[in-house]
Amino acid sequence: MLSRRQCLLIPALMACRRRRASAFPGYALVALPEARAVAAVDLRSFSLARHIPLPASPSLLLSHPSRPLAWVLAPEAGLLCELDLARLRVARQLQIARSALSMRLTAGSDALWILCREPSQLVGVSLDRFQRFVQISLPSSDPLDFDLSRYTPWAAVSFASTGAVSFVDLEARRSLPPVHFGRRAATVRFRSDGRLLLVGNADQPALTFLEAPSGAVVVHLPLAILPRNFCFKADGGQLFLTGPGSDVVVIVYPYRTEVAETILAGRAPAAMAVSTQPEFLFVASPETGDVNIVEIETRHVVAAATVGAGVQALAVTPDNQFALALNERAGALAVIRIPTTVRRRLRLAPLFTVVAVGPRPASLAIARL
Repeated sequence: MLSRRQCLLIPALMACRRRRASAFPGYALVALPEARAVAAVDLRSFSLARHIPLPASPSLLLSHPSRPLAWVLAPEAGLLCELDLARLRVARQLQIARSALSMRLTAGSDALWILCREPSQLVGVSLDRFQRFVQISLPSSDPLDFDLSRYTPWAAVSFASTGAVSFVDLEARRSLPPVHFGRRAATVRFRSDGRLLLVGNADQPALTFLEAPSGAVVVHLPLAILPRNFCFKADGGQLFLTGPGSDVVVIVYPYRTEVAETILAGRAPAAMAVSTQPEFLFVASPETGDVNIVEIETRHVVAAATVGAGVQALAVTPDNQFALALNERAGALAVIRIPTTVRRRLRLAPLFTVVAVGPRPASLAIARL
């Protein structure tokens, strides 16, 4: 639960009163590892509906795009839980491995792929039967990150010790030999057409483009930062990057394999999220407690919202009405109403409300009812 001091801070973060707004029919789901629970915030009333208890500590969340379902991964326990959001309870659970790292939902929303550490493998889970249907062994014992291609049957995995990347044929159910490309891989993301893999270098300010699945290097693209946080525009035509090295957001054109522009957007910018109508990029500065709002077309910061230091995750509701900022230090969810944002440079954007969720939240997802 929140401390008394944290509770007293919440009113200072929010606007003096709520403004009338259309509600979103769904929940903001927040993983609470210390509480072994998921907080469900009702976005119709902007109130905490319930803490859903779990058998292990969660840290990752995914939601179904159209059904009242979500999935929670407890990495240290290697446990996957399915949440029934109509009843706000755990519906099913499945032991995946001794420990896991991350998960991805397929384009058709019919399966989950889970990257496991012990043993080192990719596991496919059918969401109809909620059973494992395949386990693909990986060529190294220390997987770091992975991604799925949306339109091709490929996954890609990076490895911590070697910095290599391995492509995985999901149809043939086998992983290819590791690709060493002269740099150390960290974050990996497919271009929207699946033909190129974008690799954030772990120890150099650069982004590497690899052909998929050959692994041939297309270009090492120099950057002003170490690329740690990736956020794509909805159509995949622009990639926004933040990370250590400079107080900037780097904008990359994935289909031209070039840097479009580098813009200032707060101090030590980190987590990002995008809205589509209007097209805004929301950029969190955890140190200063601000969320800067960038108009994507002009690439100007048009507003900033003060949400409190410690924001670790951002999300935008599918109706583009609200941007949500998850504050790890305060244990709270700050809500920005997007239509109230006035397109005037550095104008203060007021908060719509703040909802206490619980101690040290770890991740955020939005689910539709």
